Amino acid sequence: MTAATAAAPLSAPAVRLAGVRLDRGNRTILRDISLSVPVGSITAVLGPSGSGKSTLLSTLTGELPPVAGQVDVFGQAVPERSHALLEMRKGIGVLLQGNGLLTDLTVAENVALPLRTHTRLGDALVRRIVDFKLNAVGLRAAADLYPRELSGGMARRVALARALALDPPLMIYDEPLTGLDPIASGVIMSLIQRLNRTLGLTSIIVTHHVHETLPIADHAVVIANGGLVFTGTPAELENTTDPLVRQFLRGEPDGPIAFDAIQRGATA
Repeated sequence: MTAATAAAPLSAPAVRLAGVRLDRGNRTILRDISLSVPVGSITAVLGPSGSGKSTLLSTLTGELPPVAGQVDVFGQAVPERSHALLEMRKGIGVLLQGNGLLTDLTVAENVALPLRTHTRLGDALVRRIVDFKLNAVGLRAAADLYPRELSGGMARRVALARALALDPPLMIYDEPLTGLDPIASGVIMSLIQRLNRTLGLTSIIVTHHVHETLPIADHAVVIANGGLVFTGTPAELENTTDPLVRQFLRGEPDGPIAFDAIQRGATA
């Protein structure tokens, strides 16, 4: 358990955003974002490409401070000072859509990297933890392989094992199904659900893959046109009559969601 989780009140959500506005340069990407992510849940953050999902992710990890509003993780405001921010980030695992594996390191060495960088654990204990993490994603036998020897689905699972190396209570998945075939996608979704349950995690999945993600999600959020257009359960999302949300779910080219990137982000 991290210091952040230990200090949080029992009733506090894992993540809370209140009245958040996010800018890039002189453009407002998202405005008036208020969101609460319960501890232990899987929350799907959905929306068209370019809608601001990755921008939202950046503020959760402290890379992009909000222009307005408050962002809390386990009851504490996301810090801006570098040392405090680094400590907070140790409690957040991020699975990047590009995996981010180092090509000149083996699978085991990639998973060990966070442990060697952020802890003083001995080699024997690091190896045991790496074996445990690889076993959790079904790839213990691949420890000595290099990233170039892995399939897309295997590489994604190695990246997941590395993201879990420091036992973070919060996991953020940035487009986890990008580039994967349907079978590999199913494996990743099943793995996310199982790990969330068995390890007691809180998970946020940032994605535009609606139909693959909703079956494992407890909550769903849809971002479009610079703000939140839906929050609720997956069942409520699938039954919504909102024309904007229906357009996104059905993949219709015409409707209230603008697909001109210049128009999508309003200026401040």
